[in-house]
Amino acid sequence: MPECRNVEKMTHSDEIYYSIALTRMTGFNQQMALQLYQSLGSAMAVYEHRNDIGDVIPDTTPRLRDAMKNWDDALKRAAVEMAFVTKNNIRVLTLGDADYPQRLSECPDAPLLLYYKGSADLNQRYVLNIVGTRHCTTYGQDIVLRFITDLHAQCPQVLVVSGLAYGIDVCAHSNALQQGFDTVGVLAHGLDQIYPYAHRDIAAKMLKQGGLLTEYMSQTEALPNNFRQRNRIVAGISDATILVESAIKGGGLITCRIAQEYGRDVFAFPGAVGMPFSEGCNKMIRNNTAALITSAADFIESMRWKTIQKKSEIVERQLFPDLTPQEQQVVSLLQQTNDLQLNIISVKTNIPIGQLTALLFSLEMKGIIRPLAGGTYHLLT
Repeated sequence: MPECRNVEKMTHSDEIYYSIALTRMTGFNQQMALQLYQSLGSAMAVYEHRNDIGDVIPDTTPRLRDAMKNWDDALKRAAVEMAFVTKNNIRVLTLGDADYPQRLSECPDAPLLLYYKGSADLNQRYVLNIVGTRHCTTYGQDIVLRFITDLHAQCPQVLVVSGLAYGIDVCAHSNALQQGFDTVGVLAHGLDQIYPYAHRDIAAKMLKQGGLLTEYMSQTEALPNNFRQRNRIVAGISDATILVESAIKGGGLITCRIAQEYGRDVFAFPGAVGMPFSEGCNKMIRNNTAALITSAADFIESMRWKTIQKKSEIVERQLFPDLTPQEQQVVSLLQQTNDLQLNIISVKTNIPIGQLTALLFSLEMKGIIRPLAGGTYHLLT
């Protein structure tokens, strides 16, 4: 790497190089790195003014001014990191890049740069994160499964973000992959490792259908404070945060609080009264710091996201003999008035409850209807 170039002749590679070095110079103090970057317009410009930082940014401390004069070690480390990202096909996104997550760039403590490996568009039209306890119950797993399945049926162009941790995080990633969503894991360490190691297989799948994202360079260990810092990226990259199971204290609650500070929407699924991993969700709902949701439909309606239309598929089904006469009778009724309860469908079709239950199950398996809360059935239109 060149020791110094004229700012006017700066290349993108140069800016990445000096941005990496700048994060080292400020001791990973993101606020300080961001202040210097924004004041001078680029990381390379900060380097060019390393000997007169106090003149161009008067409110810097004497300690910082002295520290900024010697970049030798930081530049050597940046060169090592540049070699690592090049060898491993890792993209480094600086704050001014078009591919940098635009939602995150609006946050006051946005990372100066991000290391990203994957295929997902970080600026997809809709982005949400799903977070919660690392000790999720079967109840929490079922919520995530149902939510992501129903969300994909209604709104398939969504990027699902989480932290690749045990529990709700990995459950969200796994179900997103199964349903066909891109899913991105935000890490609390460098891309030279996977933590927890048990999630290395799902992480490999995510590289092909999503990606892995971090603000930390290689050889950075997963230290406790890194996870708290990681949570702000999870919150900032997303339109909304969804909390599924949380104790009265936990990382998911931190992500929710940060999302609120960023002005993003926060939702929580309620849990059983008295259950340890429902207390956090129930408290947020009770205090009006999270909106209560019970389904993907609730979430979509609250966010006013545009859903897909599948009316042509219903016409197609009518043209092919894949429905029995009674199944077609149920479908025709739901086309006229959707979201009917079991007993109403029975009365209007004159099909006995026992027989109707089997018909509805068959239609659900064919992907034509889905059950809602309260014994209601919804035609997927």
